[in-house]
Amino acid sequence: MRFRTLCRLLALVSVALGFAPLGQALGAAAELGVRHRIDVVVSTEPDAPILSRLKGAKGELSLTVRLSANSKESKFFGMLRPSFPDIAIPDGPGKPLVQQTKLWEEDVCHQRRGLPKVTVTQLGGHFGEGEGRIEISAINRHIGVLVPPDELTPGIKLDPGSDSFGVFLAFRAQTRNSRLNVDLKIYPIDCFL
Repeated sequence: MRFRTLCRLLALVSVALGFAPLGQALGAAAELGVRHRIDVVVSTEPDAPILSRLKGAKGELSLTVRLSANSKESKFFGMLRPSFPDIAIPDGPGKPLVQQTKLWEEDVCHQRRGLPKVTVTQLGGHFGEGEGRIEISAINRHIGVLVPPDELTPGIKLDPGSDSFGVFLAFRAQTRNSRLNVDLKIYPIDCFL
């Protein structure tokens, strides 16, 4: 009985080894890889103080985003610091402060190895002039440091979706007091290795 089991096992191994080069040759001809694009959108919550007190006022925002996107073919780690000057506060809560803008895109196609790790670590800026001016300074919480007055909570997962650029996964960072949302959309773009 053991002899039959051993013979069957040897036969299966030899058949599997025979098909392995064929599978590698077929897969190598058109192996599908990926590269990523990250876009940012900044919006307000309906109860945001800037909406109720400063409709139509001008201001500016700047972000700090930590990004880690590593693969065998390309490596990137660093802080991205986009700024958005001359923003007008919209009339209502349905319109974004900052329209969808490309934050970062990979140049190199690489093997599928998961999503880049991206975190909004800081949001700053101001709106209005004179006595009615509102300053925004939100950071995320750090171990051993007091909770910031306007805490930034990163990593809130949103529902996946699709738009004119393609399918995306979305994550939100939200400020506690100023009630602003920073949405990061990660687009996986198919490409050939």
